[in-house]
Amino acid sequence: MEQSLAGMVALVTGSSRGLGLILARGLGRAGATVVLNGRDRKRLTEAETALREEGLDVTTQLFDITDEAEVGVAVSEIEERVGPIEILVNNAGRQHREPLEGFPRQRWDELFETNITGAFLVGKAVANRMIPRRRGKIINICSLQSELGRETIAPYAATKGALLMLTRGMCVDWAKYNIQVNALAPGYFETEMTQPLRDNEEFDRWLRKRTPAGKWGDPEELIPPLLLFASPQSTFIQGQILYVDGGITAAV
Repeated sequence: MEQSLAGMVALVTGSSRGLGLILARGLGRAGATVVLNGRDRKRLTEAETALREEGLDVTTQLFDITDEAEVGVAVSEIEERVGPIEILVNNAGRQHREPLEGFPRQRWDELFETNITGAFLVGKAVANRMIPRRRGKIINICSLQSELGRETIAPYAATKGALLMLTRGMCVDWAKYNIQVNALAPGYFETEMTQPLRDNEEFDRWLRKRTPAGKWGDPEELIPPLLLFASPQSTFIQGQILYVDGGITAAV
């Protein structure tokens, strides 16, 4: 069944490029008014222009998801300027690859600030608006690494494991307000973040053999499950982590 989000406002963090931009496009195609977020004004403007050229209803909000004061002001401005946020996609994230024994503390802190603290701050600010309205959808973007580890990305995996449990915690606290909190956990998709891996012929061969589907994911394949979680029809789907991974988590 095709999901319609007509008349709904969706905020997608970290959506000026990459996976976030693709998710924003999917929500816009389903009829939502989409608010793009990022910290680079030029990239945000370029993303907004591109989506508007496709006929989508899009606007932007420049703010740092790790700054609680900025988040509060931004959410207030969005609700006054655009309308009540009914869908939040916590997508913003960062990655740094380095063996754990030499991993810099600064990089560790940066990963946790963006990947988990940012989701907490934006989620809390938006939920406090959703609670009095008794409705809302929060979709956190977890990862295959919420479940499985891999060399050189232990801190990243730790943040995504934490986001898995934050998703469940948000559900437990907010489901009684008719707020549905779920997470998508992508496997290996063709994005900017995975470009170094796709350029590595050895890793590319390994990944295709390791994945039952035998390929990298097309980011467009994330749109249907995203729309399911965002849809007004999914009111009893709560606290779920949906792995969209071509079958990796099903196979030994």
